[in-house]
Amino acid sequence: MQNEAILLINLGTPDSPEPGKVGKYLTQFLNDKRVIDINPIGRFILVNFIIVPFRSFRSSKLYKAIWGKEGSPLLLHSIDLKNKLQEKVKETHFVELAMRYQKPSIAKALENIRKQRPEKIHIIPLYPQYASSSTGSTLEEVLNQIKSWEVIPSLNVIAKFYDHPKFIEALVNEAKNYNINNYDHVVFSYHGLPERQILKGSVHYGNNTCKMGECCNKITANNRYCYRANSMETTRQLVKALNIPEGKYISSFQSRLDNKWLKPYSDKVIAELAEKGAKNILVFSPAFVADCLETIYEIGTEYQEIFTEHGGEKVTLVNSLNSNDVWVNSVKEIVIGK
Repeated sequence: MQNEAILLINLGTPDSPEPGKVGKYLTQFLNDKRVIDINPIGRFILVNFIIVPFRSFRSSKLYKAIWGKEGSPLLLHSIDLKNKLQEKVKETHFVELAMRYQKPSIAKALENIRKQRPEKIHIIPLYPQYASSSTGSTLEEVLNQIKSWEVIPSLNVIAKFYDHPKFIEALVNEAKNYNINNYDHVVFSYHGLPERQILKGSVHYGNNTCKMGECCNKITANNRYCYRANSMETTRQLVKALNIPEGKYISSFQSRLDNKWLKPYSDKVIAELAEKGAKNILVFSPAFVADCLETIYEIGTEYQEIFTEHGGEKVTLVNSLNSNDVWVNSVKEIVIGK
């Protein structure tokens, strides 16, 4: 009997790579107050009159470069993950998939779950490292939808899983497809965030201890919900599990919009490695559990161009976990513990 539900949530994707659909996606995404956390009037003008009109056409070209015959890679991998997990837990759990932005919507997925009248709902945003702009925004939207229900069942929220043994195990299993000894350097590239968002999180906890440096050398009560600290811990665990020697790896952050985002910047790191003589590098993207624009194009295409431009030869991207069987089993254990 399916008496519990699991809600998987990823960030989202345009319905198609055409400029109009990309613009619609960007409008919803960038108007989120947790994503661009500035004055509401300033955000409205910036997003709707500057960013979206100019960025829609450029982003459309990038999405067209990664779009498959069946659609968005991120959406297809997420659907496959949902279907495989449903098969694993079909006797006890009902599984739904949602995207924070665009389709399938959180509202629709929760309505499907509500109709099943579950005893408990397990909610897992598919972002390993906690950030207000991703995890926080997603959970806020879930709670906004649920708060009007007449009956609100028990909720189990998985707000982060960056250090969960099964997550690390799944990444290590994927890494086995690559001989690390064949590469001059290993880069762990995480999605970037404005430094102000990291500092705001530190202030929220009442400690204001963030120094953007050594304070992330270990997980403490002060930084357990810090995106930068979560990312660094993910790297430490992977380095240990994969026996990568000191001096052969670096953590960096991609997709920045200005010079006040988390450092070091991945594109700069790629260029510097090439200039120092590296010919072949291996890049992990542990902030993404499904391949998407940021992995397939930004790392696989743009960083390859940067690397060769500065004297390097080959950037090899480690596949995201997507819907491989080890990851499906890992999600099952992360969510329901068995």
